[in-house]
Amino acid sequence: MTDTKQLTLPITGMTCANCVATVERNLKKVNGVENAVVNLSSERATVQFDPSLSALPDLIARVERAGYGVATGEADLVIKRLADDNDARRLEKALAKLDGVLEAQVTFTTEKARVKYVPTVVSQAEIREAVSRSGFEAMELGGDAEDAEAKARQHEINTQRRLLITGLIFTAPLFLLAMSRDFGLLPSFFYDAMPGMAGMAPAKWWFNWILFALGTPVQFYVGWQYYVGAYKALRNGSANMDVLIAMGTSAAYFYSIAVTLGIAPGSVYYETAAVIIVLIRLGKFLEARAKGHTSEAIKKLMGLRAKTARIVRAGIETEVPVDEVRVGDIVLVKPGEKIPVDGVVIEGRSAVDEAMLTGESMPVEKGPGDPVIGATLNKLGLLKFEATKVGRETALAQIVRLVEDAQGSKAPIQKLADQVSAVFVPIVIAIAVLTFAAWYFAVPLVFPNYQFTDSQFTTALINMVAVLVIACPCAMGLATPTAVMVGTGKGAENGVLFKNSEALERAGNVSVVILDKTGTITKGQPAVTDIVINNRSSVTGDVLLRLAASVEKGSEHPLGEAIWAEATTRGLSLAEAAGFKAEPGYGVQAEVEGRSVAVGNVRMMNARGYSMNGFESEIERLQSEAKTAMLAAIDGKVEGIIAVADTLKDGSIEAIAELHRMGLKVAMITGDNRKTAEAIAKQVGVDDVLAEVLPEGKSSEVKKLQAANGQRSTINVVAMVGDGVNDAPALAQADVGIAIGTGTDVAMAAAPVTLMSGDLRGVTRAISLSRKTLGTIKQNLFWAFFYNVILIPAAALGFLNPMLAAGAMAFSSIFVVSNSLRLRGVKV
Repeated sequence: MTDTKQLTLPITGMTCANCVATVERNLKKVNGVENAVVNLSSERATVQFDPSLSALPDLIARVERAGYGVATGEADLVIKRLADDNDARRLEKALAKLDGVLEAQVTFTTEKARVKYVPTVVSQAEIREAVSRSGFEAMELGGDAEDAEAKARQHEINTQRRLLITGLIFTAPLFLLAMSRDFGLLPSFFYDAMPGMAGMAPAKWWFNWILFALGTPVQFYVGWQYYVGAYKALRNGSANMDVLIAMGTSAAYFYSIAVTLGIAPGSVYYETAAVIIVLIRLGKFLEARAKGHTSEAIKKLMGLRAKTARIVRAGIETEVPVDEVRVGDIVLVKPGEKIPVDGVVIEGRSAVDEAMLTGESMPVEKGPGDPVIGATLNKLGLLKFEATKVGRETALAQIVRLVEDAQGSKAPIQKLADQVSAVFVPIVIAIAVLTFAAWYFAVPLVFPNYQFTDSQFTTALINMVAVLVIACPCAMGLATPTAVMVGTGKGAENGVLFKNSEALERAGNVSVVILDKTGTITKGQPAVTDIVINNRSSVTGDVLLRLAASVEKGSEHPLGEAIWAEATTRGLSLAEAAGFKAEPGYGVQAEVEGRSVAVGNVRMMNARGYSMNGFESEIERLQSEAKTAMLAAIDGKVEGIIAVADTLKDGSIEAIAELHRMGLKVAMITGDNRKTAEAIAKQVGVDDVLAEVLPEGKSSEVKKLQAANGQRSTINVVAMVGDGVNDAPALAQADVGIAIGTGTDVAMAAAPVTLMSGDLRGVTRAISLSRKTLGTIKQNLFWAFFYNVILIPAAALGFLNPMLAAGAMAFSSIFVVSNSLRLRGVKV
């Protein structure tokens, strides 16, 4: 079976939720496409497809056929070491094969290459790398690799600005002339006779032609995009905002032409059509600028990256662009410089400020063997490290990708808006037609004495135009994605990464938080506190520790590492262990110097039928002191106890107290015995303790808590917080899995929410941010629905002038985007 492929395409030309639906529907029609999700706020489409059935050009062609575009970039490169024209052709073919490259042109005579590419699929760094792999050297002529998409967006904003200014130049005099005429404020030569005190003054026959001359460029130059958009939407079997604007303004404009030519009675409404177009253009311009701010967090993250790196190759220190650093390179970082890529320190000591990625305010001490993260700041000493991850593999690049994926995904709460948007425009057109029919046919019959301010036909037409123009599908389409974009970006700034918008939404509904003990509430770095032997023991404390440590040398468990570390600290020489066997949730066993040594908990000793040898009271004492009692048995007899204790993480007590203040129930889950667990629980103040839970049993405990309220028809929404491999099934089972970022990659992969730092207070930040984002989404949706439900009937009843309607319509989208932007300033 062929593997599916996923691509992200930057879409241009979308204006409302109907555009989203149109692009999605068209992409799904491409042979081999399994799923397509389009986000209006980020203006991106995420497509999953079978590469054996379709390719990138097919997807782009379908988007363009639907009437939209895909943002592309152009890279101009100087190519060195081209021997002849055959080299140029070979390089051209190699570049054309790259995913994301649309066109590649290499000219031997000028030694230049021009590559047209999709910036969300391939970067300029990858293009230059492909040139290097082909045996040539590439030097950039100009243009920043990461700015291609931003340039396309900026071009769109500049186009909107140009059209807006053009529209204002023509519309301002048109509007002033029309209003002055209506209120009798023009000089006398404009009128056939001096205007009276009431009614509209009769103007000269040529006056309407002046209005026509001013209104026509606005209608067909400034407003041409709406005609093109409407045509393409209708051609694809749908109707969008462009259809409504084109219909509304065309009705007013062409009726005015009929009046100007003397074919129809009444007044001209050129200014109405022009003002509608300019106001909506103004709204779209302000909306485009505001939408740019929603992705500021991504821009900030990308801006953290160092531009150059100082590397040592063949004993020579050179400064190179960060894209040219390779895995295995030795990198030097001086105090005050940014660390360019991820790596491991091999020489030097320093403190590194990781606040920009983890949210931790205190610098982290680094020395030989410690990992360093690209984009963090070296504060004190000179560091020499080996690069382990570069380019798209660095932590920063993965964070950016994770945030972009989350911003591009659809939250469940958006489904209602999508369903309404799908039928919104046809319903509005139907209401507009009914409005015209009601005012033209029904009102004179039902209210024979009704005084029309203009002709019967004109009144019906203007009210119909008001209905078409007031309707706003854009606000509904932007309500959820703009809030999700700002929310996920705000989370990234605070060290909280949401894998998708569903996780962002669900975290706000959490009612129970389960915390793993080791590595989550505690530091996960336990130390030996007591070695207990009694008069029945056949070995001394040091001998007991040496044998136990010899077994634990092969263990990866934190408790085992603590025993091994204590023996090393005491300078004890460890023996080789044979037949090492680990039993998760119980302990470990091996042969050491011909003796069978088992180190584990009470459960392990009971399961093997070993005698406790009079240690019961000591076990109880140690457990009541929040210490884990590790029993050491030699040749089937318990010879002593090695007590290990873990210290609480800074902030654990405050985090749990804050979760309680947020109205959440907090439980702790651990494989430790109940007494030790309850002693820890008492220190931090959790509500429930789930002790002596085997690794495979953690997900079952989560499931039980999820259904705990089932009999009361309300089910708990459970968040599980953990950091180890043993937590991965429980993280996946929970409604919201939250992985501590200092834990293993497996835990992070299983969890939809990741905390970049090991601080438990990140859990409160994640839930608080989710609640605030969810609140903003609900406000946006309420406004979007309320606006349409109230103002469409108001327009149909004749209470709204079309120009006011256009202003209100433009404001509604700006309100939604601005309300989402407020999230940037909230404290979490």
